[in-house]
Amino acid sequence: MSTGAKRAPERKSKNEPEKDGAANGENPAANADDTETQAPMRDTTGTDAELRKELLRSMLVQRRFEERCAEAYALGKIGGFCHLYIGQEAISTGVMSMLRPDDYVITAYRDHGQALARGVSPRAIMAELFGKSDGCSGGKGGSMHLFDKATNFLGGHGIVGGHIPIAAGVAFAIKYRRRNQVCVCFFGEAAVNIGAFHETLNMASLWDLPAIFIIENNRYGMGTSISRSTANEDVVVRAKGYRMIGESVDGQDVFAVRECMARATERARKEKRPTLIEMRTYRFMGHSMSDAVNGTYRTKDELEENMKRDPILLLHNLIHEAGELTEGELHKIDDDAKAVAQDAWDFADASPEPAAEELYTDILVDTTS
Repeated sequence: MSTGAKRAPERKSKNEPEKDGAANGENPAANADDTETQAPMRDTTGTDAELRKELLRSMLVQRRFEERCAEAYALGKIGGFCHLYIGQEAISTGVMSMLRPDDYVITAYRDHGQALARGVSPRAIMAELFGKSDGCSGGKGGSMHLFDKATNFLGGHGIVGGHIPIAAGVAFAIKYRRRNQVCVCFFGEAAVNIGAFHETLNMASLWDLPAIFIIENNRYGMGTSISRSTANEDVVVRAKGYRMIGESVDGQDVFAVRECMARATERARKEKRPTLIEMRTYRFMGHSMSDAVNGTYRTKDELEENMKRDPILLLHNLIHEAGELTEGELHKIDDDAKAVAQDAWDFADASPEPAAEELYTDILVDTTS
């Protein structure tokens, strides 16, 4: 498969203004979804062969883990809501590979892949999905509320955009303590229409906060296309309203993600300035496990066209064509990823249910000590 396979074109908003190139620091590749101008995948971030394999390994672990989550949900082992990350793995992998262990990450409800890429234990994540006591949130949070203090992973949050102001608070604390960490905040494109998004970006720019706001634009807010919900589909242009650098990148290209993150993290650490990044992607599954993959609000043809730009296949093809990866090595990496997912399943299955008295813990925290 060619790494230059094209994405299905998006329907542009009738009143979308003309883009003005790199004005205000915008990436002139903001039209990356116009398939005729899409650049081929390239590595401009100085990775070596081993790191490229590690990026592929991370994406495969996420993919195989999510596939087992789908199976577990169908068997009733996972309850409540379950939003899979399949198709968006280049974003989580590329972003986390550019962060330091002491940086902070906060995200929305499609959080499994991001938690895995950040280094949260697959066992602890699966146990949390199963509602078991060994889960990273004690079995009380479930799919949408993964949290891990050891990796500064501050959650999955179920309320659309509700966590965006928290990211500004974390970034404010970093600046107040005179540290040079960054806080990365993930959310979907539908969240750019809520008040908290605008209020937070205004404060982040006004107060010079080291925050990186990442829009994972998979083009659908639940079952509603962005063309039906957002008057101006060029969501990254909103950075201009807050004197903030805005970039739009191909979220299926892990190297493009890393390159953009290199600029944003340097800006946050050295200048204490925020960045708004639109990462254009596509989810291969439905909005959640209760949502049809296609046939309702998107067609099978659209899905199949976008799956030609599977981020795992793009990276595999690039390093395979460079002679850095044999098919045998790929199968070994894939088998290892499947083993990680199976081990997580077995651990979660064996983990005990939370004790009844746990209903009364983690309600209040003593901050006086």
